[in-house]
Amino acid sequence: MSGWRAAVRARGRPDLPRRDGPRARVLTEEDVAEALRVCALDPVTAVLAASRLELAARAGLAAAGGQAWGFPAQGPLQAVCWSGANLVPVVPGTVAGSDAEDAIEAFAGLARVQGRRSSSIVGERTAALALWKHLSSVWPAAREVRDDQPSLAIDRDPDVAPDPQVRRAALDDLDVVLPACVRMFAEEVGYAPVATPGSAYALRVRSLVAEGRAFVHLEPRGRAVPAPVVSRGPLVAFKAELGAVAGGVAQVQGVWVAPALRGRGLAAPGMAAVVTAARRDVAPVVSLYVNAYNAPALATYRRVGFEQVGTFATVLF
Repeated sequence: MSGWRAAVRARGRPDLPRRDGPRARVLTEEDVAEALRVCALDPVTAVLAASRLELAARAGLAAAGGQAWGFPAQGPLQAVCWSGANLVPVVPGTVAGSDAEDAIEAFAGLARVQGRRSSSIVGERTAALALWKHLSSVWPAAREVRDDQPSLAIDRDPDVAPDPQVRRAALDDLDVVLPACVRMFAEEVGYAPVATPGSAYALRVRSLVAEGRAFVHLEPRGRAVPAPVVSRGPLVAFKAELGAVAGGVAQVQGVWVAPALRGRGLAAPGMAAVVTAARRDVAPVVSLYVNAYNAPALATYRRVGFEQVGTFATVLF
């Protein structure tokens, strides 16, 4: 992590940020507009945090499901961090050198006091990995560190013709969409989420469908899959969701093609359809991030017209 100097800490409790410089503060609803202005300096990188802050601006921080932290403790905000299901540091490129280091160290101090409540640290690579470096000695061990995730974006029509069979999922599709989401999650993260009725994951999927942010290509099961499958209803051949929307950016998450249909060229036209619909109806810029080792996915996204605009990292617990 070049560019980040080792932290110099004051004597005393190790769970507090250092005392010889500005520290972070927990933001109130009066600070949300200013926090969003910080996110607007790099809307693609900040979309995960900005989506929660925009919800806080509409319905209050309690409804957004977490805390917003700001740096420095006094004066205009330079950096922010969302602490909820994910811990998401946002340190714009305008904050450099020791100021950037101080921001991350200050956020780490608040995270130590709060304790680990998030399932991941995710965000711009340098900031996310620096935050984890500060926390790794006091938080439980990470299950996995994904330290090279190209951040891709497109702000124009895709280079591939959209799949005409991709459409927004309807609530009537939940019986097939939710199991597909669970399979995708298990493949991507390594374990299946609890998706019983009323669970947080099931409610999240239902919310995305209800908001028109879930896209599917359904196929009749008998025609799509030659192997015997004991299940009713159609098969989700392709799916994707707009998992975070804020600041003129729609971030695509949960891209998945049914295993039995992989290799048939569904992903690129499916993504093109998602990009077309999202840019028309939701946001002018569509983004996503993907593991660098996933060469087939990277090739697909680049074929659609996505270009790399940065690099993310994710620490999974």
